[in-house]
Amino acid sequence: MMNLLKGLLAWVDARFPLVSTWKAHLSEYYAPKNFNFWYFFGGLALLVLVIQILSGIFLTMNYKPDALFAFTSVEYIMRDVQWGWLLRYIHSTGASMFFIVIYLHMFRGLMYGSYRKPRELLWIIGMIIYLALMGEAFMGYLLPWGQMSFWGAQVIVNLFSSVPFVGPDLAIMIRGDFVVSDITLNRFFALHVVAIPLVLVLIIVAHLVALHEVGSNNPDGVEIKKHKHNNGVPMDGVAFFPYMVVKDGVAAVAFLMVFSAVVFFAPDMGGYFLEYNNFVPANPMKTPEHIAPVWYFTPYYAILRAVPPMFGSQFPGVVAMGVATVIFFALPWLDRGPVKSIRYRGPIYKTFLAAFVVSFVGLGYLGLMPATPTYTLISRILAVVYFAFFFLMPWYTKIDACKPEPDRVTSK
Repeated sequence: MMNLLKGLLAWVDARFPLVSTWKAHLSEYYAPKNFNFWYFFGGLALLVLVIQILSGIFLTMNYKPDALFAFTSVEYIMRDVQWGWLLRYIHSTGASMFFIVIYLHMFRGLMYGSYRKPRELLWIIGMIIYLALMGEAFMGYLLPWGQMSFWGAQVIVNLFSSVPFVGPDLAIMIRGDFVVSDITLNRFFALHVVAIPLVLVLIIVAHLVALHEVGSNNPDGVEIKKHKHNNGVPMDGVAFFPYMVVKDGVAAVAFLMVFSAVVFFAPDMGGYFLEYNNFVPANPMKTPEHIAPVWYFTPYYAILRAVPPMFGSQFPGVVAMGVATVIFFALPWLDRGPVKSIRYRGPIYKTFLAAFVVSFVGLGYLGLMPATPTYTLISRILAVVYFAFFFLMPWYTKIDACKPEPDRVTSK
């Protein structure tokens, strides 16, 4: 039997790079030995992606992308399909959990300089994943065809109409109609179920290939490839399989415990994961008292509202919201600091990073609140802090008093 399996493996390997791929990306890929808590979230994001794809496949078996039947098909899934309520809650919880782990993954990159040379392209690919994920979430948000889904999509799509010259035509192209309608629902369903997931999977594969080409960063910001044993193995590295796989497995178990607790005990999370207005069928003739996107979009929505209209157009706010999203792409060239890791950064960078986190969380909260004068003023202040983190980065990272990086990774 063993000889038969070895012969089969040799036959496959002669026609497909199975063993070499296993070695390159698992058994002979060496990761820094000083990974800490913050390095769990990349693997957890991959886990949530699998959860979303599997739960989404089963949901589409009973969902009807039709304006007359979409809401009732969701209710049918919740009430009549065996374990349908569980699938719905897994998928809705997974959407929010995806953004939680992605935001924490990005924050780790900001802390430890994971966007710095030689990982500029890796960071850019990661940001493309983030934009694709936002598109995937936005398209899926309309599908329940509840009040907040309908009107949230209406508001967001209408923002594109403020673009000079091409705005109205652009909004019609996105909706497929003059208003959000059955055509829009079908279009978003196709993009959410087929097009964007395919793009996401391809970009994630590219992200992993790029990661394994340049190697993982670590809390010290030291390149482990500089110091190797005679056999070419990094002195400060450990094989990804089995050591890091087991470590990530423990994190996955802990994550799934939290995930399950949310699914079974608080699937709506007080209206943040599933808004209460979305349990009411979409009514184009009745606008909700307060329209707000789902929580993971609210920081950018607050920035949009913080910018005053110009000549009756909301286009300046749309530009600010767009810049707030894509400015992350420029981080590898904005950061002029001599070190990567926050462990060896000076107090100026730490202060700016802390202020950025406060502004992002604050804007996220304010995006859920009504646009009162007080909230708008606070949003403008936090928006200035948000953009200051990026636009002032070439200056404050250059003058910051940094400690020297160690030659080898440390165990602390």
